[in-house]
Amino acid sequence: MSASFNDADVAFAQGMLPHHAQAVEMADIVLAKPGLDGRVDELATEIKAAQQPEIDTIASWLAAWGAPVMADHASMGHGADGEGMPGMLTPADLDALRAADAGAASRSFLEQMIAHHEGAISMAQTEVATGANQDAVAMAQAIVTSQSAENDRMRELLATL
Repeated sequence: MSASFNDADVAFAQGMLPHHAQAVEMADIVLAKPGLDGRVDELATEIKAAQQPEIDTIASWLAAWGAPVMADHASMGHGADGEGMPGMLTPADLDALRAADAGAASRSFLEQMIAHHEGAISMAQTEVATGANQDAVAMAQAIVTSQSAENDRMRELLATL
């Protein structure tokens, strides 16, 4: 891992950690639905598989940088759970996803994950433009590429549900 880092790298990591954690939570919620469309199941499984290793990597960066895992989101205008960051679902949104049947949850998951990914893409683009840590910038670029492609796939899938 590249040793150099700046405040932008720390902010990216501290923001992306709860962002990715929520994406995994969203995937877990929808994957628990009986009768879920197989294409949504496949996509949610892929999202979860991609983001969990990134969570582990980001947490290791923060530890190496001596930065707290959780930023003080309240001072940044965000709730303590990251609520208010681009694309984050509210607790009520998550409750609605939990309560929905498989059909409604599929549509809701796709719509919400598109917005969630758009938030992550925005955060990643900021890191690409302002970050100093080569590994963090590389991850951010990979997030832009992969989540943009996933959004295209989710939009196509939404059109067929």
